[in-house]
Amino acid sequence: MTTPMPSTSDRTVAPLLAALDLTKDGDDAFLSHHQVIPSGRAYGGELVAQAERAMTLTVGDDRRVANLHGYFLRAGDVHTATRWEVERVRDGRGFSHRAVRGLQGGKEIFRAMAQFAVPVDGAVEHADTLPPEAGDPDELPSTADVLVGADTRDAEYWRYHRSFDIRHAPSALYTTHDGVRVARQTVWLRAWERLPDDPAIHRSALAYVCDYTLLEPILRRHGAAWADDGVVTASLDHAMWWHHDGRMDSWVALVQTSPVATRGTGLGTARLYSADGRPLASVVQEGLVNLP
Repeated sequence: MTTPMPSTSDRTVAPLLAALDLTKDGDDAFLSHHQVIPSGRAYGGELVAQAERAMTLTVGDDRRVANLHGYFLRAGDVHTATRWEVERVRDGRGFSHRAVRGLQGGKEIFRAMAQFAVPVDGAVEHADTLPPEAGDPDELPSTADVLVGADTRDAEYWRYHRSFDIRHAPSALYTTHDGVRVARQTVWLRAWERLPDDPAIHRSALAYVCDYTLLEPILRRHGAAWADDGVVTASLDHAMWWHHDGRMDSWVALVQTSPVATRGTGLGTARLYSADGRPLASVVQEGLVNLP
């Protein structure tokens, strides 16, 4: 079973919730299905979120995901279910470690390891703050508005079918680049509808959204747009740290940079904040990048 795209005008969290709805398939094994998207390849953030979700289902309720490190090994087919096989590496008093591999047709498409921790109060606490240029998401145009009339292959998917209202500061890079090559951007996201109150769902949703634009700062620094002929990107690895719980049906800011690109690859980083500036997560990803 695949998750078809909703009708053109639907704005729904159904694709996200369907992606996170894993079914048990033996001891510490689970099946997941994928949203059908124009590329035909399973969305990378969906794989990260499903891997995290599978591992979460094997740990106690007293601990929450702290970090994840994963590798994209093959492109996933959106029409094929993925089987997630979890290994219980270690359970300690305060930490648990899990490994997982996702398979389609007997071949691995994604492998990850995660650490889970019992929350404790720490004596040391500090955090960077939202940059002033992040802007007010309520005053920024939505992707659904930016792409009115666009006829590129992914336009309708970008506009409605990603479960989230997505807004850029500075302007979005879907079809054109505005010519301003800055090193940092902010992407605001909020689920189209209210999500369940379970904090674990919101942690998984954080993982789900991170791959949408994580390599986009590379395009911004080089004056390219996603729809430009010759633009090709592919995620290679993904590392993520969860800091505080937040709600993904409220505005969340991804403050993104690309500190380096070399040898055909680029590094994308993001710090995720709630609208009131609370740090939710940090993410780093390396990807293949080919620009015209």
